[in-house]
Amino acid sequence: MEGRRLTAALFFCFFSCLSVHAASDSYPPAQNVTWQSTNFKTILMWEPKPSADYSYTVEYFPVGGDKQRNPHCIRSSMVVCDLSSSLTDVNACYTADVLSEPPRGASSDLIEFPYTSSPRFCPYKDTNIGRPDFKLEVSENKKKTTLYVTDPLTAVFQDGRQLNIRDVFSDQLQYKVTYWRNKSTGKKVSFSKSNVVEVTGLDPGESYCFIIQAYIPSRSQDKQLGELSQPQCSTQDNPSIFEVYSVGVIASAIFLILLLIGLVVVVTVVCCKRRKNALKSGKDGVPVENVL
Repeated sequence: MEGRRLTAALFFCFFSCLSVHAASDSYPPAQNVTWQSTNFKTILMWEPKPSADYSYTVEYFPVGGDKQRNPHCIRSSMVVCDLSSSLTDVNACYTADVLSEPPRGASSDLIEFPYTSSPRFCPYKDTNIGRPDFKLEVSENKKKTTLYVTDPLTAVFQDGRQLNIRDVFSDQLQYKVTYWRNKSTGKKVSFSKSNVVEVTGLDPGESYCFIIQAYIPSRSQDKQLGELSQPQCSTQDNPSIFEVYSVGVIASAIFLILLLIGLVVVVTVVCCKRRKNALKSGKDGVPVENVL
C-alpha cells in the first residue's frame, strides 16, 4: 500500500514538473537587455518582440531596494520601457528584470515567470551627455573669441522645474573646446568650468572654427566626454575670392566671360564682313552709262 502511494506521488511530481516546464516554454525569456540613456532620458531595451501568446513586464529596483513597476510597462507587447521618470535618484544604481508573462486578460498556473536581468545602471556615471549649443562673439581687436555655451536640458525634474546638466553635475561639469584656424589641420584644446569661454591669442582677421563638448573628469574615461557640438566658424576680414566662392563657381564665371567675349568677336567679324560685301556690291552695281 505504501509502495503504491509512493509511486503515485512520484508520478504526480513528475507530471507537475512537466506541466510547469511546458508552461514556462510558452513564455520565452527576454534577450539582450540593455540600457540607453542620454541626458538622463533612460530607456530599457530588449529582444525579441513577443507573439500574441505572451507579453513583458518590467520590474526595476535600486541596489538594495524594493522592486517596483512602471505602469506603462506591465504585460506590454513593446520591447522598450521608458524609465526616465522612475529612476528619481540619479546617484543610485539600478537593475531591472524583464519578465515574460501571459498577455493581458490571460492567466497562468505559474507562480514565478521567466525573467532576464539587465546590467547595473548608474545614471550619474553612465548616462551619455548630449551636444551643447553655443554662440560665438569676436572682439573688436579680432584677437579674442568668446563662446557662450547653453547647458543641455535633462529629463530630471525638481519642484516642477526641468534641470540642465549643470544643475545635476554642479562644479564637476566642464567644457572642452577644440579650435583651429579655418582651412588648416592643426588643432588646439582648452577647458573651461564656465559657460562663458574666452579663447585668446588668435591671429587678427583670420577665421577660426570651434567645437564644444561637455567634460566630467570624475567619471570613467569612456564616459568623461559628451557628444560633440556642431562646428561654428568666425568670419574672416577681406577674404580672397577663392575663399568666398568655390572653384566650381569661379570656373563657371570664367567660362561665361570667355563665352561672352567670343560672341562679341563673332558678331563683330560678321558685321564687318557684311559691311564690306555691301560696299563691294554697291560699286559693282553702278550702270555703265552713268559712268560715261
